[in-house]
Amino acid sequence: MMPARQRVPVLDVDATPLTVPELTDVLNSFIAEGGTRTVVGHNLHSVTLLHSDPDFRSFYEQSDVVLIDGAPVLWFWATAPNKATGRAPAMDYRLGSTDWIPALADVRGLERIAVLGAGSAANAGAAARLREIVPGAQVHGMPGDDWNHEVEERAAAWLAGLRPQLVLLGLGMPLQEKVLLRRLTALPPAVYCTVGGAIDQLAGVQKLAPRWIGRLGLEWAWRLLLHPRRVGYRVFGEPWVLLGLLLRRRFRR
Repeated sequence: MMPARQRVPVLDVDATPLTVPELTDVLNSFIAEGGTRTVVGHNLHSVTLLHSDPDFRSFYEQSDVVLIDGAPVLWFWATAPNKATGRAPAMDYRLGSTDWIPALADVRGLERIAVLGAGSAANAGAAARLREIVPGAQVHGMPGDDWNHEVEERAAAWLAGLRPQLVLLGLGMPLQEKVLLRRLTALPPAVYCTVGGAIDQLAGVQKLAPRWIGRLGLEWAWRLLLHPRRVGYRVFGEPWVLLGLLLRRRFRR
């Protein structure tokens, strides 16, 4: 049974709030079915893209699972009067990729995994870590740096030959979503998960914030401290862009 979407107030997006055990159950059913499925996540960056890019919106609306990734998205969702949750605390419904990837060990029948994205060293490191997480699984990796049309063609052929059951696609947002939008119907059946920078994090190339910082919703400050140039605009500029998009949307209504 497909998990139900729920509306996130203020942000005007839909999400699929799941805890790690609930997502594991969903992945079990997807792997058993053997079809094509997509798992994505919502943070403020994806919400901004959804309200500004029709193709990005279309991809998210067609996706099977839209996890709650960013803390602000979780906070707004938690204010919804009709939110449906189990007995878990609200924070347990915030799932970044590195929160649920270790639980792949509990996915039954998972034997073939593809890791697509990041640089060569990070990709190899993430593939090695996944072999530890899912003992006995065949884990293959292909770097995604210097992405262009030729690399995309090679990646599509690589996936067609490999025929994985699960694909972790970490090309950064919105490139990874645009690739799936272009290619999904021609790619082999699998569960395609957009994971952003999680490949670097799995490999230890990018240091994860301590979990207590994540529980407080302050990972943005950790990332800003480590990568000020790369993260600065998303922290200080993009929220104002999103506010403008949301106000324009409300005025149009």
